[in-house]
Amino acid sequence: MASVFTYDPDPPRVSSPWIQADDADSSPGSGAAVTQTGLLSEYGVTRLEAEPQTGPIEYKLHLLLRSRRSYVYMSTVRQKRDKLHAQPGDIAALYSASPTPSSSSQPRQERLQRLTTQLLWRLQQSSPYHASSSREVRIPKLSDGKGDAGSPDAHGTQMPGLEESQGALYEIGVADDGTLVGLSRDELDESIATLKNMAASLGCGVTVLRMVIVGDCEWIEIAEPEGNAARKPVQVTKQDKLWVAEALITPNTEVQRSKSLQDVKSHDGSDGATSLQPSTSTTAPPGHAKSTTPQLRVTLTGPIASGKSSLLGTLSTGTLDNGRGKSRLSLLKHRHEMASGMTSSIAQELIGYKERLIFNFSHRNIESWLDIHDYASNGRLVFMSDSGGHPRYRHTVFRGLMNWAPHWMVLCIAADDAEVTHDMASMVMDSADTDLVKAHLDLSLKLDVPLAIVITKLDLASKASLQKTMTKILAAIRDAKRVPKLLQPDQQPQEQLAQIPQADWDKVQNWVGMVDQQEGPLKHVPIVFTSVLKGVGVGLVHALLASLPLPEAPTTTPQTGSTDSKGHPEQPEGLFYIDDTFNLPRSFDDSPSSADGVIVSGHVRFGSFSVGQTIVVGPFSTGHGRVSASEDQSSPDERGSPMLNAVATGHAGISRSYDTPPVIAADEWPRGRIVSIRNLRLPVGTLEAGQVGSIGVVFEQVQTELMPLKTETPQIRRGMVMATPPVDALGSEVTLQAARGFTAEFDEDAAEFPPLGSTVNVLFGCVRTAARIIDASTQRRETATASDVDEAAVAAEHRSEERVTKVTVELIHSRKWAELGTSVIIMGNGSQDGSGLQGFVGKITHVVS
Repeated sequence: MASVFTYDPDPPRVSSPWIQADDADSSPGSGAAVTQTGLLSEYGVTRLEAEPQTGPIEYKLHLLLRSRRSYVYMSTVRQKRDKLHAQPGDIAALYSASPTPSSSSQPRQERLQRLTTQLLWRLQQSSPYHASSSREVRIPKLSDGKGDAGSPDAHGTQMPGLEESQGALYEIGVADDGTLVGLSRDELDESIATLKNMAASLGCGVTVLRMVIVGDCEWIEIAEPEGNAARKPVQVTKQDKLWVAEALITPNTEVQRSKSLQDVKSHDGSDGATSLQPSTSTTAPPGHAKSTTPQLRVTLTGPIASGKSSLLGTLSTGTLDNGRGKSRLSLLKHRHEMASGMTSSIAQELIGYKERLIFNFSHRNIESWLDIHDYASNGRLVFMSDSGGHPRYRHTVFRGLMNWAPHWMVLCIAADDAEVTHDMASMVMDSADTDLVKAHLDLSLKLDVPLAIVITKLDLASKASLQKTMTKILAAIRDAKRVPKLLQPDQQPQEQLAQIPQADWDKVQNWVGMVDQQEGPLKHVPIVFTSVLKGVGVGLVHALLASLPLPEAPTTTPQTGSTDSKGHPEQPEGLFYIDDTFNLPRSFDDSPSSADGVIVSGHVRFGSFSVGQTIVVGPFSTGHGRVSASEDQSSPDERGSPMLNAVATGHAGISRSYDTPPVIAADEWPRGRIVSIRNLRLPVGTLEAGQVGSIGVVFEQVQTELMPLKTETPQIRRGMVMATPPVDALGSEVTLQAARGFTAEFDEDAAEFPPLGSTVNVLFGCVRTAARIIDASTQRRETATASDVDEAAVAAEHRSEERVTKVTVELIHSRKWAELGTSVIIMGNGSQDGSGLQGFVGKITHVVS
């Protein structure tokens, strides 16, 4: 819903006006470690170009929070020594004032606020991301009215978008027309101290790049005579050099990294010392290091014309539909979606809740996701993903259900489905036998994810049609051994909801309390009836989203096949699944040893990731013995698959072999450094387990004798992972081992799977790739029940047999990262019902490297 004009791919460059044209390519921060001092004659200029109206450069005569002293002489301006004879147009009036400071601290505080707001605007000029937010700039409160320097009593939050800002340049002691007026050294020091306080309130740091002597000055001070109080005060003439200074203000990511690690240490008791270089900055860290608001991920799924997009549009904007798709207009990304009425891409929206209050784009003060973060702080954020319903766009269905690892699925089914299914199926698939509702319902019930069902278009359905649709739904739920719960809405229309109606809230709370006591959310399926045309049931859906149980935070999984294993040192400390990639501006890192950066989006499986942290990304199929799409297209029988040979020798289904790890090229897991993080578009310092976001990474290029220095950015693709390199007991970094195949367990019989050697598509994590079936066998798993009286006898009497099929597959084109316990879908080349959603859903039990 945010404006498309909030992103500028080519923001104004931070370029010093002191740098000559032939040095224009120099970075203003290249000399940040040492302040350059010298005379004006060394620069060959007498004045700077006039201050630009826009851009990241600001000229300030001074940044004092008191009145400036009166000078009797300044060599940089034409000034008469007798102030009483100064003419109204004389430039001296700009630099002379009463030496008495203001007696009230209020003007000083107001000036500090204006100066800080101006600094924020200049910093935003060099940021590609421009967004408004209801969050106000937190200005430091001045402790007293006696001085300008010193630390403020509080520091504010880094404003949204500043972590991507390239900074701002402040020319202190320079007039707007470029005249080098200058300041005495004490006033210059006070101005720089004020600038540091302003920057600290925005989560930024200050580096003085250059200080230049531009002239001389003279003023008169009143001095008290020493030793004799009866003597009158005398006038003392003071002289000093006039200085101008150039300061660079940039987001302080290193300090933000320190703050993030301190938060991690306080949370889990660790030392938080992973790859952290000491910071030399003296500013305080930003106050907003991570988002602490609970976040729920929900994926909307369902057949074509089931009202998914209309429902999401109404929930996120408060706009009721007009029967012609009005409520879904804000979600459309392509022209053909508007023309055809069919959603082909994944749309994502954010809704905030705090108690019964609803925070979406119908709120008058909400313009972006950042405002929703602010209003829903310490409440709940619901991240909702839409998907296509047409079989042609079924890849968006699997992407929403697998890639984003939703906490809940919401299946949308039209109430009049029984009346339109025949015509819709004929239009979509040229076959009246296609039942898209049943296909979506069966897939949703197979996945190990809690499910809620929303019956849409209640205003269009007849009683007979609704009864027929509900009969199909309830039968499928009971066959899956789940418990349905009908939540009936009030028939009173609801428009522009600002809060959840009390009646709807009570209904959902009663159901949630019952679920907590009876077998958990996976066993129960709530069913809500809605009409976005009349607004019926919308409040009930809001109540459901605000109250659905949140799962526990994900933890690391052992990477061995043994059920009693405690894991292996190869297991990374943090894991991030990559779903999409974007370009990162090169200016994030000007080091010659770094390649261009990249932004990856996805979710944190476990662990945490912070700005400044060192990570690895992969796996890249560049090692020895890899099979790519263009290599060796012969059949598995002809080329002798190593996994097929393992099956023949009786070693199918074994876990990773750590004793003899495969040879892996050095660049299979390239190393990078995190430079920016967003959690649901909110700039943060840390992304924690279970959270969705995007991470900006700059890669480090290492030159060795066998490998020359590379300048190109690694081609990261969907399905890869970002990981924190694990360390063994000796402190050495362990190389991660990707999987060339795995074994998974399924409830279906082995005869239902494609024959051995068949090529299938497998989906797990964020991976969708081709694989070859190596082995499929049905085994009998015994389960027993016993009483406290005679366990052995009752177990023998009531022992039952459960059939489980173990299927081993080999990845064809490249190696992938796979985890034990991950849900996997195996799909053949065709679908019997024409929906494209038929597949076998199981769990990975063994991984082969």
